[in-house]
Amino acid sequence: MSSPPAAPAPRWPLILLRTTATALALLAMVQVMLAGSFLNGTYDSLKDHEGNAMTLATVVVLQLAVAVAVRRPGRGPLWPLWTTALLTVAVIGQIAAGYARSLGVHVTLGVLLVSGILYGLVGAWRLPLPARSAQYEAGPEGSGRLPRPGGPVEVSK
Repeated sequence: MSSPPAAPAPRWPLILLRTTATALALLAMVQVMLAGSFLNGTYDSLKDHEGNAMTLATVVVLQLAVAVAVRRPGRGPLWPLWTTALLTVAVIGQIAAGYARSLGVHVTLGVLLVSGILYGLVGAWRLPLPARSAQYEAGPEGSGRLPRPGGPVEVSK
């Protein structure tokens, strides 16, 4: 007796992973610009740097939940979960070092954090999306959908 065929992996966890990884990368770049602005003498940037850090922390925790969804129902790889868990710990340490005004730790961890976020971004976009279901590809009769580029084109006579 054979087991039933496995259902195809859902696409939505990987799409959410790409979305959160992109948002994290953008927030990290803004964070770097705000830190540079503060070091350049615009002291009001420090408050924006703090607010952006809190937003970044929120998104990294959201990405941790998404990484769990990539692994469990999505049947995806394990590395997004471990990478995001490490990023979460690093963000917490980064915020703590910032409030403690431990600039040596804060700047060094910031560089490592941005590198890790960019690593996760590249990895998320390199993961192949599972194929869509045949029902979605074909579409209902008369749906008006065009054929996919490179796919077979039927010509009526």
